[in-house]
Amino acid sequence: MQERWLKRFLVLLGLLLLFAALWPNADSLYTLTGEEQWKGKLAGVVHWGVTAVRPQPHLAADAAPSPPLSPFGMNTFLQWEVEPEKRERTLQLLHEANFHFIRQEFTWEDIEVHGKGDFLDRRNDPNGVDAWAKYDNIVQLATENEIEIIARLSNPPSWTRALTDTIGTYAPPDNFDDYGDFAAAVASRYIGDIRYFQLWNEPNGNEEWGKQDVNPEAYAELLCIGYERIKAVNPDAIVLLGALTPTVAVNGRNLNELIYLQRLYNAGAGDCFDILSAQGYGLWSGGMDQRLRSNVVNYPRHLFLRDVMVRNGDAYKPIWISEMGWNSVPDSIPANFGRVTEEQQGKYGVEAYRRAQAEWPWIGVQNYWFLKRAHDGEKEQSWYYFHIMEPDFTPLPAYDALSAYANAPDSPDKMDGWKRGWMEKRPYFFVISISILFFALLHTLAPKEPE
Repeated sequence: MQERWLKRFLVLLGLLLLFAALWPNADSLYTLTGEEQWKGKLAGVVHWGVTAVRPQPHLAADAAPSPPLSPFGMNTFLQWEVEPEKRERTLQLLHEANFHFIRQEFTWEDIEVHGKGDFLDRRNDPNGVDAWAKYDNIVQLATENEIEIIARLSNPPSWTRALTDTIGTYAPPDNFDDYGDFAAAVASRYIGDIRYFQLWNEPNGNEEWGKQDVNPEAYAELLCIGYERIKAVNPDAIVLLGALTPTVAVNGRNLNELIYLQRLYNAGAGDCFDILSAQGYGLWSGGMDQRLRSNVVNYPRHLFLRDVMVRNGDAYKPIWISEMGWNSVPDSIPANFGRVTEEQQGKYGVEAYRRAQAEWPWIGVQNYWFLKRAHDGEKEQSWYYFHIMEPDFTPLPAYDALSAYANAPDSPDKMDGWKRGWMEKRPYFFVISISILFFALLHTLAPKEPE
């Protein structure tokens, strides 16, 4: 009798632990999977169940840094707006929309165009025009509209490479000190106006290290030179790691960002950035997607990057999302970056801001990708449809949704510590429960000794 009750107790314990392992932290299939169609929801449940009982990322939420003044940022292309009035209108609209940050490229090849130390642009005027003038105007307008700039420093001019542009316009310079000099020049010119500098973009893929194999160790050297030169002219500057593109590829020109980041740490790059930059694309699912699959790109993928940071002693550093967004590409164009409706684009963007505030205290600014282009000449390309405003300033539904939320953000309940602990212990609950139930089954099937 006692043995029978013990067996029942163990089976009950196993079932309770299995229940604890598989019960989702969600109030609907949508908030679990980020999928709106039933087929996607059902497949998502299976995906989630498989990933929830695997080892979870180490997140060290208690070690997360203080949040920034505002989480709202926007990617802009003000360098391509020829008319200063359009730059001014863009920044006025973003101020009204309550976006406190812009991520704006300070294009090296557009500033130091023809040679070392040459800041006169003679591409369209033989007498030359001040290459800084346009960027001075951008900085002035941002200051007037109480908007902080995250200056992205990339795109070397062709003169920095012996092979010029034959290995791609994004390829690094032959002499990394040239990059350090440029970074120092920008930081020095805008002391008091620009505090945040992102050094490069997506060095682990998309040919943004040029038409050549990516090289984490070389980028680590470039990063550290830029970091040291910027800090030398402005000790208060904040340096962001070049945003790592999310990819499952492991080949010459594209390298999985988790492997790439660990190699950066191995090369000593952890001492050369204050904030880690990540991309936050949702692609085919919404901002509430809870599935964590290392071979799939979705919005919470940065949790894997956070895990690498924690393991390398960087739990105190924040992650800022350099590019976050969804693509509303029409049916006539291939969906290279997922496909959502214009209404979903805004809905998912708002969800992304809310979720980060509620669940991920290490996430600081999220820069939506992107506001608008200067013209519609790229409308046959799928990436163009990340935009939330037409070139003529006509707002799309996503702009209205994001603006409304940024102007009246709610305060979502923070995830309870016990929930985070429970979610991280799911795999242990699962292993113990399956072990108990398996041995209980074996005991039941074992031949009984005659009485």
